Amino acid sequence: MSTAKIKWSGSVELESVQVNVETNSIEVDGTSRDAKEYTLDNPISGTIYGTLLNFQGSLESLEDAVYEYPYHSPPVAPVLYIKPANTFNRNCAGIPMPQDVTKLEMGASLGIVMSKTAIALTEENALRHVAGFTIVNDVSVPHSNIFRPAVQHKSRDGFCPSGPWIIDLDEVENPDDLAIRVFINDELKQENSTKNLIRPIAQLLAAVTEFMTLFPGDVLLAGVPEVAPLAGVGDTVRIEIDGIGCLENTVVDEKTFIRRESK
Repeated sequence: MSTAKIKWSGSVELESVQVNVETNSIEVDGTSRDAKEYTLDNPISGTIYGTLLNFQGSLESLEDAVYEYPYHSPPVAPVLYIKPANTFNRNCAGIPMPQDVTKLEMGASLGIVMSKTAIALTEENALRHVAGFTIVNDVSVPHSNIFRPAVQHKSRDGFCPSGPWIIDLDEVENPDDLAIRVFINDELKQENSTKNLIRPIAQLLAAVTEFMTLFPGDVLLAGVPEVAPLAGVGDTVRIEIDGIGCLENTVVDEKTFIRRESK
């Protein structure tokens, strides 16, 4: 069993519980039940920052495009973007499919959850500012332009499921060597590992906090592996990260999502 933080539906505070990351279950009053049996809120309370091109394969897939106008070279610092509060979503909730789109990219990412204010961290002290890790699905409308802010592609309502919990830092032996798998309708569609990060966790935190402050509850995404799998309406998406657990959601029609979430 591992120690994790969850947020019960309707609660504003995180609660410490014991979970089994192998079976994705929670122990409550001595009884272990699948996380899907509970309605858990998104455990994130701060801002979510995404990181582009932090997997070796994602940068390599661009080939000569990174040498074209306006940048003329690969990025020398982390390329960040924000998943605003309207994108926040929870385990087992629907992911809304926009009316003018047929497929969405499922962006599996390890979420680094901050425990205290982080300014100008070093690689040596970076992890001391981390509360733990969660699973994030950085959903996006497929697009190819990397030179403009992709707000309309990445920042739609419900486009950032996370959870089902935050695993405590001490429970993760090496966050730079965690297997990541994406299943769509129980079929394995993607497999990668955080050992393929261009900037490992501590190095990424040091590089980001060199120019901006991260606050308690903020989440920095380690990155999304190259060739994110596509999912359509009715598809069930499950993201597994070793040592963290699994996050599961189903893609639904946008009208259904709005109606359901507005009650």
